[in-house]
Amino acid sequence: MKESVLLKQENLHLLSDKIVVPTYDRSKGKAGIIHIGVGGFHRSHEAYYTDALMNETGVLDWGICGVGLREADRKMRDILSDQDFLYALIVKHPDGKVETRVIGSIIDFMLSVEDPIAVIDRMAHEDTKIVSLTITEGGYNFNPATGEFNFDNPDVQHDLANPGNPTLVFGFLTASLKKRRAAGLPPFTVQSCDNVQHNGDMTKKMLLAFAGKQDPELAEWIKANVSFPNAMVDRITPCTTPTDIELLRSDFGVRGAWPVTCEPFCQWVIEDNFSNGRPEWETVGAQFVPDVTPYEKMKIRLLNAGHSVLGLLGSIHGHETIDGAVSDPLFAEYLRAFMDLEATPVLDAVEGIDLEAYKDSLIYRFGNPNIKDSLARICLESSAKLPKFLISTIHENLAAGGSIDYATLVIAAWCLYSDKGLSRHGVEFDIVDAMKDELHQAAMGTEDDVLSFLRLEPIFGDLANNERFSALYSEMVEALYEDPDIARLMEKILAGN
Repeated sequence: MKESVLLKQENLHLLSDKIVVPTYDRSKGKAGIIHIGVGGFHRSHEAYYTDALMNETGVLDWGICGVGLREADRKMRDILSDQDFLYALIVKHPDGKVETRVIGSIIDFMLSVEDPIAVIDRMAHEDTKIVSLTITEGGYNFNPATGEFNFDNPDVQHDLANPGNPTLVFGFLTASLKKRRAAGLPPFTVQSCDNVQHNGDMTKKMLLAFAGKQDPELAEWIKANVSFPNAMVDRITPCTTPTDIELLRSDFGVRGAWPVTCEPFCQWVIEDNFSNGRPEWETVGAQFVPDVTPYEKMKIRLLNAGHSVLGLLGSIHGHETIDGAVSDPLFAEYLRAFMDLEATPVLDAVEGIDLEAYKDSLIYRFGNPNIKDSLARICLESSAKLPKFLISTIHENLAAGGSIDYATLVIAAWCLYSDKGLSRHGVEFDIVDAMKDELHQAAMGTEDDVLSFLRLEPIFGDLANNERFSALYSEMVEALYEDPDIARLMEKILAGN
């Protein structure tokens, strides 16, 4: 067996001839950034940019302290702690080339379930300049149909009544900003790194709703002083597999318990609006712009929606990964037709972006055979994703008289997916969604009421009342329930356009 080295700070000098390692003195780093929600994407994106910046400039004021708000975050905390908060980033190119580097920008990790007061104090510390978030779409606690804060959430009710012992992100943000104001410290910037359109505006709206209910005077201070820059983030980052861990050991001689694997493409477009200073991420590839809107809409409506198209249709068909689905000529043709005929017509002009080249690049990236992004991961929390990624495109095309055929089939497939939970070959799906039970109940009624799934108003709003959409959806869902051969319907739609 090839000799391998445990990933620890004291062993970095043993690895530097094999892979790229941090060149800066991590012991002198300050936690200028508190990041809530340390997962694979954060570690392949914001932490990667920050590590690159620290290597490039030697400025150590922007180290990252991770925060986990759930008991489920304990495993990540423990593994990273055992590795001195170091981890390996494995970048897999379509041609088979693999690049690996050790990321050192995370310098600490706290669990709120162990000590919420300590987390509040760390966020309120004068060193903290930014609190960033990857809490997934569902973590913003908004009603997808209305866009308003969901005060019915029991955890929200708990946090409103227990400001010193919060459980959700908005409780921690409110408590720590209140403490900073009392201490005369400037506020930190709240920076969303999630795939939510206008993610900064959404974060601000949700925080002001929560804080306004708990402490109206503080809410006014937050509104006047705290910055919430919108941003578009992009890097395909599948879940880590045992094969990735073994690759790290066998090919690079590194024993690391939870590496991150990702594609080479990486993009971060950010509005330059910060309360208390910011890292110079533009020196390592990030782009600062006055208005991120057209960039994020392009990405959400093409990349994220494209993932959902392949995820739901591919799952019903029996594909297991994104690259497997897009290597199927029928799925590649269908995806490109959706992009060209339904997503592109409702996009805004994007300065400096060739949309045709961008769509070509998406097909190329999706087809990376070395990423193996599972459709099960893509379909996670679809109830939080599809209203923004896909249903918004349907609404805009209905208003403009545009094509809706391609997206409507995805909604029909989602109904079958939520109801039967099986591919056409009888393989059971692992469905993970905060609204799993509601989706299942609504979909179960389809055989008695063809529009039953659409009547789930928090997801679809009044879409069931749109005659054009409901008629087309009814035709498609009835055909799918009669015969779940999704390819046959895809071919029919392509032939009709």
